Amino acid sequence: MAGNNLGEEEPVVKKKMLLKIFNDPIHGTMELHPLLVTIIDTRQFQRLRFIKQLGGVYYVYPGASHNRFEHSIGVCYLAGQLVKALKERQPELNISDEDILCVQIAGLCHDLGHGPFSHVFDDMFIPRVRPNDPWKHENASVEMFDYLVKDNKLKTVMEQHGLDLDFIKELINGPLKEETGGKKGVQPEQKAMQEHKTDETGNQWPYKGRPEDKSFLYEIVANKRNGIDVDKWDYFARDCYHLGIQNNFDYRRFIKFARVCEVDGKKEICTRDKEVGNLYDMFHTRNCLHRRAYQHRVGNIIETMITEAFLKADPHIQIEGSDGKTFTLSTAIDDPEAYTKLTDQVFEQILNSSNPQLTEARQILRNIVYRRLYKCLGQTQAGKPMNLTQETIHSWEAELARTTPQSSNINNHDLRPEDFIVNVIVMDYGMKEKNPINSVRFYCKKDVTKAIQIRKNQVSKMLPEHFAEQLIRVYCKKTDEESLEVAKKHFVQWCMNRNFSKPQDGDIIAPELTPLKASWSNNYYDDEGESATTMANGVCKNGPKKAKIKLFD
Repeated sequence: MAGNNLGEEEPVVKKKMLLKIFNDPIHGTMELHPLLVTIIDTRQFQRLRFIKQLGGVYYVYPGASHNRFEHSIGVCYLAGQLVKALKERQPELNISDEDILCVQIAGLCHDLGHGPFSHVFDDMFIPRVRPNDPWKHENASVEMFDYLVKDNKLKTVMEQHGLDLDFIKELINGPLKEETGGKKGVQPEQKAMQEHKTDETGNQWPYKGRPEDKSFLYEIVANKRNGIDVDKWDYFARDCYHLGIQNNFDYRRFIKFARVCEVDGKKEICTRDKEVGNLYDMFHTRNCLHRRAYQHRVGNIIETMITEAFLKADPHIQIEGSDGKTFTLSTAIDDPEAYTKLTDQVFEQILNSSNPQLTEARQILRNIVYRRLYKCLGQTQAGKPMNLTQETIHSWEAELARTTPQSSNINNHDLRPEDFIVNVIVMDYGMKEKNPINSVRFYCKKDVTKAIQIRKNQVSKMLPEHFAEQLIRVYCKKTDEESLEVAKKHFVQWCMNRNFSKPQDGDIIAPELTPLKASWSNNYYDDEGESATTMANGVCKNGPKKAKIKLFD
Protein backbone atom coordinates (compact mmCIF):
# COMPACT_ATOMS: atom_id res chain seq x y z
CA MET A 1 0.00 0.00 0.00
CA ALA A 2 1.36 3.41 -0.96
CA GLY A 3 2.08 6.10 1.61
CA ASN A 4 0.23 4.72 4.63
CA ASN A 5 0.91 6.95 7.66
CA LEU A 6 -0.53 4.59 10.26
CA GLY A 7 2.63 2.53 10.56
CA GLU A 8 4.27 -0.50 8.98
CA GLU A 9 2.26 -3.05 7.10
CA GLU A 10 3.20 -6.69 6.67
CA PRO A 11 1.30 -9.55 5.09
CA VAL A 12 -0.21 -12.12 7.44
CA VAL A 13 -1.94 -15.32 6.39
CA LYS A 14 -5.28 -15.85 8.10
CA LYS A 15 -8.03 -18.18 6.93
CA LYS A 16 -6.34 -18.45 3.51
CA MET A 17 -6.72 -14.68 3.04
CA LEU A 18 -3.73 -12.37 2.73
CA LEU A 19 -4.63 -9.58 5.15
CA LYS A 20 -2.81 -6.30 5.70
CA ILE A 21 -1.61 -5.20 9.12
CA PHE A 22 -1.78 -1.56 10.22
CA ASN A 23 -0.38 -0.16 13.45
CA ASP A 24 -2.63 2.44 15.06
CA PRO A 25 -1.97 4.40 18.30
CA ILE A 26 -5.58 3.85 19.43
CA HIS A 27 -6.42 0.26 18.49
CA GLY A 28 -2.95 -1.23 18.14
CA THR A 29 -2.51 -3.88 15.45
CA MET A 30 -5.37 -3.91 12.92
CA GLU A 31 -5.85 -6.55 10.22
CA LEU A 32 -7.77 -5.44 7.12
CA HIS A 33 -9.08 -7.29 4.06
CA PRO A 34 -7.21 -6.49 0.80
CA LEU A 35 -10.38 -4.99 -0.73
CA LEU A 36 -10.46 -2.47 2.12
CA VAL A 37 -6.85 -1.54 1.33
CA THR A 38 -7.81 -1.10 -2.33
CA ILE A 39 -10.48 1.41 -1.25
CA ILE A 40 -8.03 3.17 1.08
CA ASP A 41 -5.62 3.63 -1.85
CA THR A 42 -8.12 5.59 -3.96
CA ARG A 43 -7.83 9.35 -4.30
CA GLN A 44 -11.35 9.80 -2.95
CA PHE A 45 -10.32 8.16 0.33
CA GLN A 46 -6.80 9.62 0.44
CA ARG A 47 -8.48 13.04 0.36
CA LEU A 48 -9.43 12.43 4.01
CA ARG A 49 -5.75 12.79 4.98
CA PHE A 50 -6.20 16.52 4.47
CA ILE A 51 -9.40 17.10 6.45
CA LYS A 52 -8.97 17.76 10.17
CA GLN A 53 -11.16 15.56 12.35
CA LEU A 54 -11.88 18.42 14.77
CA GLY A 55 -11.78 21.41 12.42
CA GLY A 56 -10.91 24.65 14.20
CA VAL A 57 -10.33 22.87 17.53
CA TYR A 58 -6.76 22.26 16.31
CA TYR A 59 -6.14 26.00 16.81
CA VAL A 60 -6.98 25.56 20.52
CA TYR A 61 -5.58 22.08 21.27
CA PRO A 62 -2.16 21.69 19.58
CA GLY A 63 -2.40 17.89 19.70
CA ALA A 64 -5.70 17.73 17.79
CA SER A 65 -3.96 17.33 14.45
CA HIS A 66 -5.56 14.00 13.51
CA ASN A 67 -7.60 13.67 10.33
CA ARG A 68 -10.69 11.91 8.98
CA PHE A 69 -8.34 9.41 7.29
CA GLU A 70 -7.18 7.56 10.40
CA HIS A 71 -10.60 7.89 12.06
CA SER A 72 -12.29 6.17 9.12
CA ILE A 73 -9.81 3.29 9.18
CA GLY A 74 -10.42 2.96 12.92
CA VAL A 75 -14.20 2.82 12.42
CA CYS A 76 -13.71 0.15 9.74
CA TYR A 77 -11.64 -1.93 12.16
CA LEU A 78 -14.10 -1.60 15.06
CA ALA A 79 -17.04 -2.43 12.81
CA GLY A 80 -15.28 -5.66 11.90
CA GLN A 81 -14.46 -6.43 15.53
CA LEU A 82 -18.08 -6.06 16.65
CA VAL A 83 -19.72 -8.00 13.84
CA LYS A 84 -17.13 -10.79 14.06
CA ALA A 85 -17.70 -11.07 17.81
CA LEU A 86 -21.45 -11.42 17.24
CA LYS A 87 -20.88 -14.07 14.59
CA GLU A 88 -18.63 -16.11 16.86
CA ARG A 89 -20.89 -15.75 19.91
CA GLN A 90 -24.17 -16.42 18.08
CA PRO A 91 -23.78 -18.66 15.01
CA GLU A 92 -27.58 -18.80 14.73
CA LEU A 93 -27.53 -15.19 13.43
CA ASN A 94 -26.14 -16.51 10.13
CA ILE A 95 -23.73 -13.59 9.72
CA SER A 96 -21.89 -14.18 6.46
CA ASP A 97 -18.41 -13.09 5.37
CA GLU A 98 -20.17 -10.78 2.90
CA ASP A 99 -22.08 -9.16 5.77
CA ILE A 100 -18.83 -8.54 7.61
CA LEU A 101 -17.08 -7.01 4.62
CA CYS A 102 -20.05 -4.76 3.79
CA VAL A 103 -20.17 -3.46 7.36
CA GLN A 104 -16.42 -2.79 7.29
CA ILE A 105 -16.64 -0.93 3.96
CA ALA A 106 -19.47 1.20 5.35
CA GLY A 107 -17.31 2.06 8.36
CA LEU A 108 -14.43 2.91 6.07
CA CYS A 109 -16.48 5.17 3.77
CA HIS A 110 -18.96 6.75 6.20
CA ASP A 111 -17.07 10.10 6.29
CA LEU A 112 -16.18 10.48 2.59
CA GLY A 113 -18.62 13.39 2.36
CA HIS A 114 -17.02 15.71 4.91
CA GLY A 115 -15.83 19.08 3.61
CA PRO A 116 -12.90 21.31 4.66
CA PHE A 117 -12.51 21.48 8.44
CA SER A 118 -15.27 18.88 8.80
CA HIS A 119 -18.29 20.38 10.58
CA VAL A 120 -17.18 23.95 9.79
CA PHE A 121 -18.01 23.32 6.15
CA ASP A 122 -20.92 20.95 6.72
CA ASP A 123 -22.82 22.69 9.53
CA MET A 124 -21.74 26.33 9.29
CA PHE A 125 -20.64 27.29 5.77
CA ILE A 126 -23.12 25.37 3.59
CA PRO A 127 -26.22 26.33 5.66
CA ARG A 128 -25.15 30.01 5.39
CA VAL A 129 -24.39 30.05 1.68
CA ARG A 130 -27.17 27.64 0.64
CA PRO A 131 -29.83 28.06 3.37
CA ASN A 132 -32.58 26.14 1.59
CA ASP A 133 -30.42 23.22 0.50
CA PRO A 134 -31.05 19.98 2.46
CA TRP A 135 -27.46 18.81 1.77
CA LYS A 136 -25.83 16.83 4.58
CA HIS A 137 -22.40 15.26 4.70
CA GLU A 138 -23.98 11.80 5.16
CA ASN A 139 -25.71 12.15 1.78
CA ALA A 140 -22.45 13.36 0.30
CA SER A 141 -20.69 10.28 1.71
CA VAL A 142 -23.06 8.06 -0.26
CA GLU A 143 -22.48 10.15 -3.40
CA MET A 144 -18.72 10.00 -2.95
CA PHE A 145 -18.88 6.23 -2.37
CA ASP A 146 -20.73 5.83 -5.67
CA TYR A 147 -18.13 8.00 -7.36
CA LEU A 148 -15.24 6.11 -5.75
CA VAL A 149 -16.60 2.79 -7.04
CA LYS A 150 -17.23 4.18 -10.53
CA ASP A 151 -13.99 6.18 -10.89
CA ASN A 152 -11.82 3.26 -9.75
CA LYS A 153 -13.82 0.59 -11.58
CA LEU A 154 -14.48 -1.38 -8.39
CA LYS A 155 -18.03 -2.50 -9.08
CA THR A 156 -16.99 -5.75 -10.73
CA VAL A 157 -14.52 -6.76 -8.00
CA MET A 158 -17.11 -5.94 -5.32
CA GLU A 159 -19.71 -8.08 -7.06
CA GLN A 160 -17.14 -10.88 -7.29
CA HIS A 161 -16.90 -10.72 -3.49
CA GLY A 162 -20.70 -10.99 -3.31
CA LEU A 163 -21.14 -7.45 -1.96
CA ASP A 164 -24.38 -5.46 -2.15
CA LEU A 165 -23.61 -1.78 -2.83
CA ASP A 166 -27.09 -0.69 -1.78
CA PHE A 167 -26.61 -2.43 1.57
CA ILE A 168 -23.34 -0.56 2.12
CA LYS A 169 -25.00 2.77 1.37
CA GLU A 170 -27.89 1.94 3.71
CA LEU A 171 -25.39 1.20 6.47
CA ILE A 172 -23.90 4.67 5.94
CA ASN A 173 -27.04 6.78 5.66
CA GLY A 174 -30.17 4.76 6.26
CA PRO A 175 -32.92 3.62 3.86
CA LEU A 176 -32.59 4.37 0.16
CA LYS A 177 -34.98 5.39 -2.55
CA GLU A 178 -34.56 6.16 -6.21
CA GLU A 179 -33.93 9.81 -7.01
CA THR A 180 -36.73 11.45 -8.97
CA GLY A 181 -34.28 13.82 -10.63
CA GLY A 182 -33.81 17.55 -10.48
CA LYS A 183 -30.94 17.67 -7.97
CA LYS A 184 -27.72 18.81 -9.57
CA GLY A 185 -24.62 16.75 -9.22
CA VAL A 186 -26.31 13.55 -8.04
CA GLN A 187 -25.35 10.44 -9.94
CA PRO A 188 -28.26 8.53 -11.60
CA GLU A 189 -27.72 5.62 -9.25
CA GLN A 190 -27.64 7.87 -6.17
CA LYS A 191 -30.23 7.21 -3.49
CA ALA A 192 -31.41 9.31 -0.51
CA MET A 193 -33.26 8.98 2.75
CA GLN A 194 -36.93 8.05 2.69
CA GLU A 195 -39.73 7.32 5.11
CA HIS A 196 -40.52 3.74 6.09
CA LYS A 197 -42.34 1.82 3.39
CA THR A 198 -44.40 -1.34 3.34
CA ASP A 199 -42.93 -4.36 1.61
CA GLU A 200 -44.81 -7.14 -0.20
CA THR A 201 -45.67 -8.91 3.07
CA GLY A 202 -47.13 -5.77 4.65
CA ASN A 203 -44.27 -5.33 7.15
CA GLN A 204 -42.76 -1.93 7.84
CA TRP A 205 -39.19 -2.62 6.77
CA PRO A 206 -37.51 0.22 4.88
CA TYR A 207 -34.27 -1.48 3.88
CA LYS A 208 -33.56 -3.46 0.74
CA GLY A 209 -29.98 -4.57 1.46
CA ARG A 210 -30.80 -7.07 4.20
CA PRO A 211 -34.05 -8.62 5.52
CA GLU A 212 -35.49 -7.77 8.91
CA ASP A 213 -33.89 -10.74 10.66
CA LYS A 214 -30.55 -8.96 10.16
CA SER A 215 -31.76 -5.58 11.41
CA PHE A 216 -28.97 -5.51 14.02
CA LEU A 217 -26.39 -4.99 11.26
CA TYR A 218 -27.79 -1.48 10.71
CA GLU A 219 -26.86 -0.52 14.29
CA ILE A 220 -23.10 -1.01 13.95
CA VAL A 221 -21.80 1.95 11.91
CA ALA A 222 -24.58 4.56 12.33
CA ASN A 223 -27.04 3.58 15.05
CA LYS A 224 -30.21 5.61 14.52
CA ARG A 225 -31.92 3.94 17.50
CA ASN A 226 -29.74 5.03 20.41
CA GLY A 227 -26.46 6.41 19.03
CA ILE A 228 -24.25 3.60 20.37
CA ASP A 229 -22.08 2.73 17.37
CA VAL A 230 -18.47 2.16 16.37
CA ASP A 231 -18.18 5.64 14.84
CA LYS A 232 -18.55 7.16 18.32
CA TRP A 233 -16.27 4.57 19.90
CA ASP A 234 -13.43 5.53 17.61
CA TYR A 235 -13.78 9.27 17.84
CA PHE A 236 -14.23 9.17 21.63
CA ALA A 237 -10.99 7.21 22.01
CA ARG A 238 -9.08 9.03 19.25
CA ASP A 239 -10.18 12.55 20.17
CA CYS A 240 -9.53 12.01 23.89
CA TYR A 241 -6.07 10.67 23.06
CA HIS A 242 -5.12 13.70 20.94
CA LEU A 243 -6.84 16.25 23.19
CA GLY A 244 -5.35 14.90 26.40
CA ILE A 245 -8.79 14.25 27.91
CA GLN A 246 -9.65 11.12 29.90
CA ASN A 247 -11.92 8.63 28.13
CA ASN A 248 -14.09 6.77 30.65
CA PHE A 249 -15.66 4.36 28.18
CA ASP A 250 -14.10 1.03 27.19
CA TYR A 251 -15.54 -0.17 23.87
CA ARG A 252 -13.71 -3.50 24.22
CA ARG A 253 -15.88 -4.33 27.21
CA PHE A 254 -19.04 -3.53 25.24
CA ILE A 255 -17.93 -5.85 22.43
CA LYS A 256 -17.31 -8.64 24.97
CA PHE A 257 -20.86 -8.37 26.31
CA ALA A 258 -22.69 -7.58 23.05
CA ARG A 259 -25.48 -10.00 22.10
CA VAL A 260 -28.39 -9.85 19.67
CA CYS A 261 -31.84 -10.28 21.23
CA GLU A 262 -35.32 -10.00 19.80
CA VAL A 263 -37.15 -6.78 20.72
CA ASP A 264 -40.67 -6.17 19.42
CA GLY A 265 -40.10 -8.50 16.50
CA LYS A 266 -36.75 -6.99 15.53
CA LYS A 267 -33.25 -8.13 16.38
CA GLU A 268 -31.27 -5.52 18.29
CA ILE A 269 -27.78 -5.40 19.75
CA CYS A 270 -28.04 -5.60 23.55
CA THR A 271 -25.54 -5.65 26.40
CA ARG A 272 -25.37 -6.99 29.96
CA ASP A 273 -27.48 -5.30 32.62
CA LYS A 274 -24.37 -4.55 34.69
CA GLU A 275 -23.03 -2.39 31.85
CA VAL A 276 -25.74 0.28 32.16
CA GLY A 277 -23.49 2.50 34.29
CA ASN A 278 -20.72 2.27 31.71
CA LEU A 279 -23.10 3.44 28.99
CA TYR A 280 -24.04 6.48 31.06
CA ASP A 281 -20.28 7.10 31.34
CA MET A 282 -20.04 6.89 27.56
CA PHE A 283 -22.62 9.61 27.00
CA HIS A 284 -21.09 11.65 29.81
CA THR A 285 -17.76 11.43 27.97
CA ARG A 286 -19.50 12.69 24.85
CA ASN A 287 -20.88 15.65 26.78
CA CYS A 288 -17.45 16.41 28.28
CA LEU A 289 -15.85 16.38 24.83
CA HIS A 290 -18.42 18.85 23.56
CA ARG A 291 -18.07 21.11 26.59
CA ARG A 292 -14.27 21.09 26.77
CA ALA A 293 -13.30 20.80 23.10
CA TYR A 294 -15.91 20.65 20.35
CA GLN A 295 -17.80 23.69 21.73
CA HIS A 296 -14.80 25.46 23.23
CA ARG A 297 -15.40 29.22 23.24
CA VAL A 298 -12.21 30.08 21.36
CA GLY A 299 -12.56 27.11 19.00
CA ASN A 300 -16.10 28.18 18.13
CA ILE A 301 -15.08 31.73 17.25
CA ILE A 302 -12.15 30.50 15.15
CA GLU A 303 -14.57 28.27 13.24
CA THR A 304 -16.92 31.23 12.85
CA MET A 305 -14.06 33.30 11.42
CA ILE A 306 -13.10 30.48 9.02
CA THR A 307 -16.74 30.36 7.90
CA GLU A 308 -16.74 34.13 7.30
CA ALA A 309 -13.54 33.83 5.25
CA PHE A 310 -15.04 31.02 3.17
CA LEU A 311 -18.20 33.07 2.55
CA LYS A 312 -16.16 36.02 1.27
CA ALA A 313 -13.88 33.78 -0.82
CA ASP A 314 -16.65 31.58 -2.24
CA PRO A 315 -17.29 33.37 -5.56
CA HIS A 316 -13.56 33.69 -6.28
CA ILE A 317 -12.37 30.10 -5.74
CA GLN A 318 -12.31 28.03 -8.91
CA ILE A 319 -12.20 24.23 -8.72
CA GLU A 320 -12.11 22.14 -11.88
CA GLY A 321 -14.67 19.34 -11.89
CA SER A 322 -16.25 16.97 -14.38
CA ASP A 323 -16.03 17.73 -18.10
CA GLY A 324 -13.72 20.68 -17.44
CA LYS A 325 -16.42 22.68 -15.67
CA THR A 326 -15.42 24.96 -12.80
CA PHE A 327 -17.05 25.15 -9.38
CA THR A 328 -16.83 27.37 -6.31
CA LEU A 329 -16.56 26.32 -2.67
CA SER A 330 -20.33 26.20 -2.33
CA THR A 331 -21.08 24.50 -5.65
CA ALA A 332 -18.34 21.84 -5.45
CA ILE A 333 -20.80 19.69 -3.48
CA ASP A 334 -22.77 19.31 -6.72
CA ASP A 335 -19.89 17.56 -8.50
CA PRO A 336 -17.98 14.65 -6.92
CA GLU A 337 -14.91 15.27 -9.10
CA ALA A 338 -14.64 18.86 -7.86
CA TYR A 339 -15.45 17.82 -4.29
CA THR A 340 -12.62 15.29 -4.36
CA LYS A 341 -10.23 18.24 -4.76
CA LEU A 342 -11.73 20.27 -1.91
CA THR A 343 -9.86 19.86 1.41
CA ASP A 344 -8.50 21.95 4.31
CA GLN A 345 -5.82 23.14 1.91
CA VAL A 346 -8.26 25.82 0.71
CA PHE A 347 -7.29 27.68 3.92
CA GLU A 348 -3.66 27.90 2.72
CA GLN A 349 -4.82 28.67 -0.81
CA ILE A 350 -6.69 31.75 0.41
CA LEU A 351 -4.04 32.74 2.97
CA ASN A 352 -1.18 32.70 0.44
CA SER A 353 -3.12 34.11 -2.50
CA SER A 354 -2.27 37.49 -4.06
CA ASN A 355 -5.69 37.75 -5.71
CA PRO A 356 -7.15 41.17 -4.75
CA GLN A 357 -10.65 39.63 -4.77
CA LEU A 358 -9.59 37.49 -1.79
CA THR A 359 -8.28 40.43 0.27
CA GLU A 360 -11.06 40.36 2.89
CA ALA A 361 -11.01 36.57 3.25
CA ARG A 362 -7.21 36.59 3.43
CA GLN A 363 -7.24 39.18 6.22
CA ILE A 364 -9.67 37.13 8.33
CA LEU A 365 -7.44 34.05 8.04
CA ARG A 366 -4.36 36.13 8.87
CA ASN A 367 -6.13 37.31 12.00
CA ILE A 368 -6.61 33.67 12.97
CA VAL A 369 -2.95 32.85 12.33
CA TYR A 370 -1.76 35.87 14.34
CA ARG A 371 -4.38 35.22 17.06
CA ARG A 372 -6.28 38.45 16.49
CA LEU A 373 -9.59 36.82 17.34
CA TYR A 374 -13.06 38.12 18.10
CA LYS A 375 -13.65 38.25 21.86
CA CYS A 376 -16.24 36.32 23.85
CA LEU A 377 -18.42 38.65 25.93
CA GLY A 378 -19.99 35.83 27.90
CA GLN A 379 -22.42 32.95 28.01
CA THR A 380 -26.03 32.81 29.18
CA GLN A 381 -29.12 30.59 29.04
CA ALA A 382 -32.81 31.17 28.46
CA GLY A 383 -35.32 29.88 31.00
CA LYS A 384 -36.25 27.09 28.62
CA PRO A 385 -34.96 25.94 25.20
CA MET A 386 -36.07 28.10 22.29
CA ASN A 387 -36.64 27.32 18.62
CA LEU A 388 -34.31 29.81 16.98
CA THR A 389 -33.98 30.80 13.34
CA GLN A 390 -31.18 32.73 11.69
CA GLU A 391 -33.52 35.73 11.56
CA THR A 392 -34.02 35.56 15.33
CA ILE A 393 -30.29 35.45 15.93
CA HIS A 394 -29.75 38.49 13.67
CA SER A 395 -32.48 40.35 15.56
CA TRP A 396 -30.67 39.56 18.83
CA GLU A 397 -27.46 41.02 17.39
CA ALA A 398 -29.36 44.20 16.56
CA GLU A 399 -30.83 44.25 20.09
CA LEU A 400 -27.37 43.96 21.60
CA ALA A 401 -26.18 46.97 19.62
CA ARG A 402 -29.05 49.23 20.69
CA THR A 403 -29.30 48.02 24.30
CA THR A 404 -28.72 50.91 26.71
CA PRO A 405 -26.99 49.85 29.94
CA GLN A 406 -28.58 51.42 33.03
CA SER A 407 -25.57 53.60 33.80
CA SER A 408 -25.16 57.23 32.82
CA ASN A 409 -21.37 57.04 32.41
CA ILE A 410 -21.39 54.49 29.57
CA ASN A 411 -20.89 55.56 25.98
CA ASN A 412 -22.04 53.08 23.33
CA HIS A 413 -18.88 53.58 21.21
CA ASP A 414 -21.00 53.33 18.04
CA LEU A 415 -21.58 49.61 18.42
CA ARG A 416 -23.44 48.18 15.43
CA PRO A 417 -25.34 44.90 14.92
CA GLU A 418 -22.53 43.58 12.73
CA ASP A 419 -20.10 44.01 15.65
CA PHE A 420 -21.87 41.22 17.57
CA ILE A 421 -22.04 37.50 16.91
CA VAL A 422 -24.61 35.36 18.70
CA ASN A 423 -23.71 31.67 18.82
CA VAL A 424 -26.38 29.21 20.00
CA ILE A 425 -25.07 25.82 21.14
CA VAL A 426 -27.01 22.72 22.13
CA MET A 427 -25.34 20.28 24.54
CA ASP A 428 -27.03 16.90 24.82
CA TYR A 429 -26.51 13.16 25.15
CA GLY A 430 -27.06 12.60 21.43
CA MET A 431 -30.87 12.37 21.29
CA LYS A 432 -31.81 15.97 22.08
CA GLU A 433 -33.81 16.08 25.34
CA LYS A 434 -34.30 12.29 25.45
CA ASN A 435 -32.32 9.87 27.56
CA PRO A 436 -30.59 7.58 25.02
CA ILE A 437 -30.35 4.73 27.55
CA ASN A 438 -34.14 4.39 27.37
CA SER A 439 -33.61 3.12 23.81
CA VAL A 440 -31.03 0.52 24.88
CA ARG A 441 -31.99 -3.04 25.77
CA PHE A 442 -30.12 -5.24 28.22
CA TYR A 443 -30.02 -8.94 29.10
CA CYS A 444 -29.39 -10.72 32.40
CA LYS A 445 -26.96 -13.51 33.15
CA LYS A 446 -29.77 -15.93 33.97
CA ASP A 447 -31.50 -15.50 30.61
CA VAL A 448 -29.33 -14.11 27.82
CA THR A 449 -32.15 -14.34 25.28
CA LYS A 450 -34.61 -11.98 26.99
CA ALA A 451 -34.18 -8.24 26.41
CA ILE A 452 -35.11 -5.88 29.25
CA GLN A 453 -35.22 -2.13 29.78
CA ILE A 454 -33.48 -0.41 32.69
CA ARG A 455 -34.84 2.97 33.79
CA LYS A 456 -32.70 5.72 35.22
CA ASN A 457 -34.17 5.40 38.71
CA GLN A 458 -33.03 1.77 38.74
CA VAL A 459 -29.41 2.81 38.25
CA SER A 460 -28.53 5.79 40.45
CA LYS A 461 -30.04 8.93 41.94
CA MET A 462 -26.92 10.85 40.88
CA LEU A 463 -27.60 10.66 37.13
CA PRO A 464 -28.66 13.81 35.24
CA GLU A 465 -32.24 15.01 35.43
CA HIS A 466 -32.04 16.68 32.02
CA PHE A 467 -30.24 15.44 28.91
CA ALA A 468 -30.02 18.63 26.88
CA GLU A 469 -29.33 22.33 27.41
CA GLN A 470 -29.12 25.35 25.15
CA LEU A 471 -26.26 27.81 25.63
CA ILE A 472 -26.14 31.32 24.19
CA ARG A 473 -22.71 32.85 23.63
CA VAL A 474 -22.08 36.38 22.42
CA TYR A 475 -18.87 37.56 20.73
CA CYS A 476 -17.68 41.01 19.70
CA LYS A 477 -15.67 41.76 16.58
CA LYS A 478 -14.24 44.95 18.05
CA THR A 479 -11.23 44.05 20.15
CA ASP A 480 -9.98 47.37 21.55
CA GLU A 481 -10.31 47.60 25.34
CA GLU A 482 -12.78 50.48 25.43
CA SER A 483 -15.19 48.93 22.93
CA LEU A 484 -14.97 45.56 24.68
CA GLU A 485 -15.75 47.09 28.07
CA VAL A 486 -18.86 48.74 26.68
CA ALA A 487 -19.89 45.66 24.69
CA LYS A 488 -19.71 43.51 27.83
CA LYS A 489 -22.07 45.87 29.62
CA HIS A 490 -24.42 45.76 26.63
CA PHE A 491 -24.36 41.99 26.91
CA VAL A 492 -25.13 41.94 30.64
CA GLN A 493 -27.96 44.45 30.23
CA TRP A 494 -29.33 42.43 27.31
CA CYS A 495 -29.38 39.30 29.50
CA MET A 496 -31.27 41.27 32.15
CA ASN A 497 -33.79 42.60 29.65
CA ARG A 498 -34.47 39.14 28.24
CA ASN A 499 -34.56 37.49 31.66
CA PHE A 500 -31.72 35.15 30.73
CA SER A 501 -29.40 33.62 33.30
CA LYS A 502 -26.70 35.71 34.92
CA PRO A 503 -23.35 35.38 33.09
CA GLN A 504 -20.75 33.68 35.28
CA ASP A 505 -18.49 36.75 35.31
CA GLY A 506 -21.37 39.24 35.33
CA ASP A 507 -20.38 40.72 38.69
CA ILE A 508 -16.87 41.38 37.36
CA ILE A 509 -17.63 42.90 33.97
CA ALA A 510 -20.70 44.90 35.07
CA PRO A 511 -20.69 45.25 38.90
CA GLU A 512 -22.93 48.31 38.68
CA LEU A 513 -25.60 46.46 36.66
CA THR A 514 -26.08 43.00 38.17
CA PRO A 515 -27.45 44.23 41.55
CA LEU A 516 -30.31 45.91 39.65
CA LYS A 517 -31.90 42.51 38.98
CA ALA A 518 -33.34 40.96 42.15
CA SER A 519 -33.03 37.36 40.96
CA TRP A 520 -29.31 37.94 40.35
CA SER A 521 -28.68 38.58 44.04
CA ASN A 522 -25.43 37.23 45.42
CA ASN A 523 -27.09 35.71 48.49
CA TYR A 524 -26.45 32.03 49.11
CA TYR A 525 -28.41 29.83 46.72
CA ASP A 526 -29.42 26.23 47.07
CA ASP A 527 -29.38 23.84 44.11
CA GLU A 528 -32.81 25.00 42.93
CA GLY A 529 -31.76 28.65 42.85
CA GLU A 530 -33.57 29.68 46.04
CA SER A 531 -31.69 32.21 48.15
CA ALA A 532 -31.11 31.62 51.84
CA THR A 533 -33.06 34.77 52.67
CA THR A 534 -36.08 33.67 50.66
CA MET A 535 -36.06 30.21 52.20
CA ALA A 536 -35.69 31.65 55.70
CA ASN A 537 -38.92 33.55 55.11
CA GLY A 538 -40.53 30.27 54.11
CA VAL A 539 -41.41 31.45 50.59
CA CYS A 540 -40.02 29.33 47.79
CA LYS A 541 -41.05 28.60 44.21
CA ASN A 542 -41.60 24.97 45.20
CA GLY A 543 -43.45 25.75 48.45
CA PRO A 544 -42.28 26.18 52.08
CA LYS A 545 -38.81 24.92 52.93
CA LYS A 546 -36.58 24.93 55.94
CA ALA A 547 -33.77 27.44 55.67
CA LYS A 548 -30.38 26.06 54.69
CA ILE A 549 -27.44 27.37 56.69
CA LYS A 550 -24.22 28.32 54.94
CA LEU A 551 -21.49 26.69 57.01
CA PHE A 552 -18.42 27.40 54.92
CA ASP A 553 -17.28 30.11 52.54
